[in-house]
Amino acid sequence: MTVIDKTTLLAFMRQELYAVQASVSVDGSPQAAIVGVVVSDQFEVFFDTAGDARKAINLRRNPATALVIGPAAAGSDRTVQVQGRADEPIGAELERLLDLYFARFPDGRERRQWPGITYWRVRPTSIRYSDFSTAPPTLAEFSAADLA
Repeated sequence: MTVIDKTTLLAFMRQELYAVQASVSVDGSPQAAIVGVVVSDQFEVFFDTAGDARKAINLRRNPATALVIGPAAAGSDRTVQVQGRADEPIGAELERLLDLYFARFPDGRERRQWPGITYWRVRPTSIRYSDFSTAPPTLAEFSAADLA
């Protein structure tokens, strides 16, 4: 098994525009959605959504979440699976993350004017990188402490 370092992990995570974000509804059923993401130097995954979207409602009730980052094209064999806790940053923390977000998604500035728009940060508790295009596969697992 080959392993990767944090720099390679961060570069891979940053090359992707979208992630599948999963949360749990009030009745315990799983829900998932595609979200546009940016990843900070601290591996925080950041996205926006309408405040009345299912994901926002779910995350306010239960901040446990998971994301899968990786290309969805046929033949893609690399993904990153993130598990973490979501929060709604405010103040300087929000502005720091918005700077990253608007650099990648300039149309996000227009969405910022939407009534009820919310911003979410996921702080990873674990990350798993998988690349099955290599022999042997390249696999790496990182805990929150590893990412610090």
